[in-house]
Amino acid sequence: MYVCICHGVTEKDIKKAAKQGAQSLHDVKQMTGASSGCGSCADVALDILIESKQQTTPDFLQVIQPKLSIQTTA
Repeated sequence: MYVCICHGVTEKDIKKAAKQGAQSLHDVKQMTGASSGCGSCADVALDILIESKQQTTPDFLQVIQPKLSIQTTA
């Protein structure tokens, strides 16, 4: 999904910046250019950054949901 139309920045670009160490909206601006044009995407860009920083499971593991089998003895 495009977040910043002015600079063609996607949600994926912001998540990548977060993984590379972006800690603030200012960092995202510096790394991607998002919200450095008209600024209308700043809230969404910051939400994505915060969400990315709170995420502890790597992206590739999010689709894997192992099913635990509980064995009971009778």
